[in-house]
Amino acid sequence: MDLAYVCEWEKKPKSNHCPSIPLVCAWSCRNLIAFTTDLRNEEEKDLTHMVHIIDTEHPWDVYSVNSGHTEVITCLEWDQSGSRLLSADADGHIKCWSMTDHLANSWENTVGSVVEGDPVVALSWLHNGVKLALHVEKSGASNFGEKFSRVKFSPSLTLFGGKPMEGWIAVTISGLVTVSLLKPNGQVLTATESLCRLRCRVALADVAFTGGGNIVVATSDGSSASPVQFYKVCVSVVNEKCKIDTEILPSLFMRCTTDPARKDKYPAITHLKFLARDMSEQVLLCASNQNNSIVECWSLRKEGLPVNNIFQQISPVVGDKQPMILKWRILSATNDLDRVSAVALPKLPISLTNTDLKVANDTKFFPGLGLALAFHDGSVHIVHRLSLQMMAVFYGSSSQRPVDEPALKRPRTAGPLVHFKAMQLSWTSLALAGVDSHGKLSMLRISPSMGHVLDMNMSLRHLLFLLEYCMVTGYDWWDILLHVQPSMVQNLVEKLHEEYMRQNAALQQVLSTRIVAMKASLCKLSSSTIARVCDYHAKLFLIAISCTLKSLLRPHFLNTPDKSPGDRLTEICSKITDVDIDKVMINLKTEEFVLEMTTLQSLQQLIQWVGDFVLYLLASLPNQGSPVRPGHSFLRDGASLGMFRELMVVIRIWGLLKPSCLPVYTATSDTQDSMSLLFRLLTKLWLCCREENHITEPDDALIDECCLLPSQLLIPNIDWLPINDGIISKLQNKQLVRLQFGKAPGLVGHTVSSQFDAFVRAPGQPKIDHLRRLHLGAYPTEECKSCTRCGCVTMLKSPNKVTAVKQWEQRWIKNCLCGGLWRKMPLSYS
Repeated sequence: MDLAYVCEWEKKPKSNHCPSIPLVCAWSCRNLIAFTTDLRNEEEKDLTHMVHIIDTEHPWDVYSVNSGHTEVITCLEWDQSGSRLLSADADGHIKCWSMTDHLANSWENTVGSVVEGDPVVALSWLHNGVKLALHVEKSGASNFGEKFSRVKFSPSLTLFGGKPMEGWIAVTISGLVTVSLLKPNGQVLTATESLCRLRCRVALADVAFTGGGNIVVATSDGSSASPVQFYKVCVSVVNEKCKIDTEILPSLFMRCTTDPARKDKYPAITHLKFLARDMSEQVLLCASNQNNSIVECWSLRKEGLPVNNIFQQISPVVGDKQPMILKWRILSATNDLDRVSAVALPKLPISLTNTDLKVANDTKFFPGLGLALAFHDGSVHIVHRLSLQMMAVFYGSSSQRPVDEPALKRPRTAGPLVHFKAMQLSWTSLALAGVDSHGKLSMLRISPSMGHVLDMNMSLRHLLFLLEYCMVTGYDWWDILLHVQPSMVQNLVEKLHEEYMRQNAALQQVLSTRIVAMKASLCKLSSSTIARVCDYHAKLFLIAISCTLKSLLRPHFLNTPDKSPGDRLTEICSKITDVDIDKVMINLKTEEFVLEMTTLQSLQQLIQWVGDFVLYLLASLPNQGSPVRPGHSFLRDGASLGMFRELMVVIRIWGLLKPSCLPVYTATSDTQDSMSLLFRLLTKLWLCCREENHITEPDDALIDECCLLPSQLLIPNIDWLPINDGIISKLQNKQLVRLQFGKAPGLVGHTVSSQFDAFVRAPGQPKIDHLRRLHLGAYPTEECKSCTRCGCVTMLKSPNKVTAVKQWEQRWIKNCLCGGLWRKMPLSYS
């Protein structure tokens, strides 16, 4: 493990961010991190309880909101989509935060619930029934279905038709469980029930879910001399009211309290966690004294109940008839450790075929098998989640020591040490975020080999496997990029493409844009592949335009065959290889291409981009032997060239209806038919590479004609995406980067090749809306948003009310075309 970056607050004289007690943080599947601090005002002598949300790629761009909680925040929980956040406080108030206009740096409190005056100690969203298991032992399989399988798992509560009902469950300090359900109409149904008849203090609690749709709650009163209690909670809706039923499950006493040598050594249970939200059979417990801790892992198993020999003789017990009992058994326990300050559990749903420790240990140190323990001396240990054996270690600046020196014999320094008070592992367990006792956020990089020496192929295989997992689930893969070195990029992109091509056609279509976005983010990490980033984003834009324009086509008669006009267009364009655009056009039913004039005019900017890009590509064909430049990969991409060819045919037909929607070219001759010329050259180029396995070089005649293009038409400047200002490119050399909240760092040391600089707009030149293809001017007056991943910029509000434009904008209203989240930009963005 090593530090990737740290981000801290600026010291101000009158008001300071100070860590809240307790301090909590949460990490979403979209790689957003939420954490708490208290804002202390020296003049008024009061505390404001703040919630901060950052994107891991732009940690300095923190969104801080006054939570409105009157007491300290005790819990933060992201939902399964990573777009909503729950916060709960020590006064029993629970608030649900959601994005405003789908912006990652703009949040508002929409709904909530309250158990007045009763502090919340555990909080969770209800399970939506979606569980995908990772089979690490099958990471070499060719089919994604073998590597990642859908597990049969029931939602906590279902609506009519089996749709999961959204809501949350919380446990309070007085032993109450409260459930709030979000109805489709926006109302909140809330019910509160006692966990058991005899209510008692609950100092620690956690929530997990069973495959049958039940909820399991674990509680402790904080004393290791008391049992850890477990309860089954069933939620239902009866007569439009929420109903909660509870049932007591087997409890356990920690092993350290039954050991005579340690009976009174660890008086307090300080951490109680299920190993996973959907793994109610395994629980992690930590008991501590003032200086030390011990950690135990327990598992709930079914065991046969022994039957007395007398009854065996009367009625022998055979097979399934043997009475069974649920019993907690200890899996593993640590020796005496330094005092544990925080615990972070893995989120990867790894399927271990057997809970037997030998099987678990044989699974080649896969990242998701480790959980993190932070200690008061500033160190962090990654231990196996079942055997609790050490897998990796990180020593903070205050805890440097020889590895072989025993922890207990080390002399203690005076004064409190800086240590993590809250930690969270990323969704692939390749990164760890910790907030320390000074309120500073640290990002740790966790090796895919978990500290063990693995060959390069095995490390690459781990990264590839996790990239595929993110591709299938839709989770953000920023934390995987932390480990990709420039020398790995080419290999990873090729392997990822190979694995993708092995999948069936239906799955390939579903994942088609996600793999392009993934390749783009990988290529950004190497100076030799940086130009290909532009190509991948242009391809995403092309796919979106093609889908949008084809979807506008409607069959002329209702009783038409199965194929849509868009499908027939693709089929005819692939069959008819004529270089004359008009001969291709006459094979189509032109009545299916009729659109309203206002619709055609509103699409002109998108049509212009298609025309400009085709002209740019053909003009760059003679220079293909020069250093790789943006657009280079399109010259060998038959599928993309085929899409451009289809779009040019559609545009030609629309031009007959409304000539003003056609792309505008600056030609040297008034009589020249520019579209026919470009279509002819594009078709010749397409014929060279339409079959992926039989790509031929363009002939000299085609190259000569392309050489003449600059003398016939003015070659446009293509507005490529700006270089993203994120942190990932600065972490390549594995040097610690120090950042400050609210202050963007400079781009010093950015690994961008000089050949790419020519494609970036100089300061003072007009800026562009990359998705609407509208010029914004040198100093935009409209509010804009940018993508947190690719840097794509677009206006926040739509300037157009035409239905076709709205349909185009709906494609990227929640996420950028690359899948990244939006963040609002200041008006004076540079």
